Amino acid sequence: MSDTTGTERLPGRNRRRFPGISSRAYEHPSDRSALVALRRLSGFDSVFKALSGLVTERSLRLLFLANSVRVNDDQFAHLNSMLRDACYILDLEKVPPMYVSQDPNPNAMCIGLDAPVIVVTTGLVELLDEEEMRAVVGHEVGHALSGHSVYRTILLFLTSLAVKVAWIPLGNVAIMAIVTALREWFRKSELSADRAGLLVGQDLQASLRGLMKLAGGNHLHEMNVDSFLAQAEEYESGGDIRDSVLKIMNVMPRSHPFTAVRAAELKRWAESRDHQRIMDGHYDRREDDKQTSVSDSFKQSAGHYTESFKNSKDPLVGLVRDIAGGAGDLGGKLRDTFTGRNSGSGDGDGNGNGSGGGGGGSKGNSGGDSSS
Repeated sequence: MSDTTGTERLPGRNRRRFPGISSRAYEHPSDRSALVALRRLSGFDSVFKALSGLVTERSLRLLFLANSVRVNDDQFAHLNSMLRDACYILDLEKVPPMYVSQDPNPNAMCIGLDAPVIVVTTGLVELLDEEEMRAVVGHEVGHALSGHSVYRTILLFLTSLAVKVAWIPLGNVAIMAIVTALREWFRKSELSADRAGLLVGQDLQASLRGLMKLAGGNHLHEMNVDSFLAQAEEYESGGDIRDSVLKIMNVMPRSHPFTAVRAAELKRWAESRDHQRIMDGHYDRREDDKQTSVSDSFKQSAGHYTESFKNSKDPLVGLVRDIAGGAGDLGGKLRDTFTGRNSGSGDGDGNGNGSGGGGGGSKGNSGGDSSS
């Protein structure tokens, strides 16, 4: 794809292309099953697209034209090369328009009901180097290939609407229930798009660096990818049940998973057999999408969650696993877990004195959790 105009700046290495690849090949299992079900639901896309008058997509496009910079051969030519290259690698025939928007916050999104539009902020362009940015562009093209832009646009619309109707009794409750469900799906869709970004950039370290920079800024000389991944390990396995509950509460209002968690998830997938099969040319094809079975997708998701449940280091999941496995002394297990005591520490004198001490420790720790 290189030429003599100087506008193409592809890395000095060969990267694989994936002709006819289906988004099912890289989609996270929960994202994949949800999308398959939605796509097979008669009239679902029609109903969503009927909201285009409310979302005023035409207004959004005019806004980008008037107040952002459209990427092409004359403007942000290196981003234009990345965009066309990403579409070539993932075999996306129609290259979506891309805009650069003045915003110091590093961000990117793919929106649109009738056709996807990619928007990146100046903060992101200035933060990432070329290979890190290539992964981000691939990430957004992955969103476009998966059809995420439709549901992302609806999520943005409903989030805005929830604020406008907050004064109506119960009006906000119904909308926020839908928003919460869409956010849970979209968090998983971000994991899918991260995988697409890796397929495009084919440089795991660049993908991980980009995520690390989103967390710590443009101070790469002060950061270390291995230490960053160790943070994710500590987050996923450390603490007790109180921390597990706090994790759920912290992530619920977010549209994206936490960056350290995304990095760890992407590294696991990069080392998996599924990723290697794609790189070897064995992947789901777009031509077979219509024959995709909803039940098969749900079975794949169930298998994924079963494996994740079995291998999870989260304390809450571990407790549920023990209970499901018929753990003896259930009361003691629950008490020790919630108070942070080791099961081998004993119960004191058997009259509750030991438990009382553990309870006091629990209160102290709870105060620490609240202050953080």
